[in-house]
Formats: sequence, structure tokens, C-alpha cells
Amino acid sequence: MAPGSSAECAFGPAERATLLALAGQAIRAGLDGERLRVEVEAFAPALAQPRASFVTLNLAGRLRGCMGTLEARRALVLEVAEMAHAAAFGDPRFPALAREEFERIELHISVLSPPELLVFDSEEELLGQLRPGIDGLILSERHARGTFLPSVWEQLPEPREFLARLKQKAGLDCAHWSDAVRVERYTTESIP
Repeated sequence: MAPGSSAECAFGPAERATLLALAGQAIRAGLDGERLRVEVEAFAPALAQPRASFVTLNLAGRLRGCMGTLEARRALVLEVAEMAHAAAFGDPRFPALAREEFERIELHISVLSPPELLVFDSEEELLGQLRPGIDGLILSERHARGTFLPSVWEQLPEPREFLARLKQKAGLDCAHWSDAVRVERYTTESIP
């Protein structure tokens, strides 16, 4: 099982290829100053179900854009098209994708499982529940919120450091802890 993937695949090869092609078409339309129109009814039922997803763009092995959602709000095909466009043209960490970069980008789609609330009484108890390489985490406390996809375990394989860096991403100090900390976990199906 690949890091950051769930135990079983919900999508077959044709559905996975369809999602990757759709993400590419959404970016190509954006390069022409347009938005891709997606007719949900034209897709397989599994792709028309509401699912949360992230689309990541890599260029020469480096992150070039990543955008996604944590809540399943609309059909997966709509979500993937919108997140691909946002990763290419709306990630505030990067300038808009240039046409000459398009042919060289690697697309990666992460389809999220519904989040599961973790129950714990201490940071140590939480750390004992984490499954490196499997869990994506959503950490929140009041107005602070951050997530790491399961693939982040590849860079941060130690649970304590993974959690500390996630706290920082959420806008908290890496040593912060309180009874108000809430953590949910999810898995992803990674495409490709």
C-alpha cells in the first residue's frame, strides 16, 4: 500500500484516468482564460458523489500548487475541476501557472474519506493513536485550523514532529496544548 493511500481503492483505472484528464482539462481551460464546464450527469455514478479532494501540482519534483477542501460539498468531478484550477491559478504561495509549465507538471489527486473524530485526554494519548503513512489530520482549536494530507508523513515520519508542524500550520505554537484541541483523521485514495 502506498503512503497516504487507503486500504482499498474506490475507483477503477478508468475512473482514475477520467479524474486526471478532467484536472488537466480544467487547467488547460484556465490557461485560455476560461473555466471548464463540467456536466456531472456525463460521469460514472462514483464520480458524481460528493467527495472532498485536494489537487497537487508538482514541477521537477517540487510543489507547484496545491488546493483542496476538507468537506464533501459537491460532486467529485466538480470538486476536482475546481481544485485543479485553483491549484494552478489561485494558490497564494505561487504565481499563476504559465503555459510553458503546463506540459511538465505532474498532477496528483487525493480523494478524502469522511473525517473521523479522535478521542483523547492528552497529547501523548493522541500521538499513540496516529498511524504514520495512513492518516491525514485536521487539527483545530477555536479559529485555528490546519491539515496535513497522509503524504506529508513522507517528509515528517515521526508522529511528534508531524503533530508539532501541523500545529504551526494551524497558526499555533508547536508546543501548544489545551483541552480545546480537536483532531480528526481521514485517509485518502491517491491518484495516480
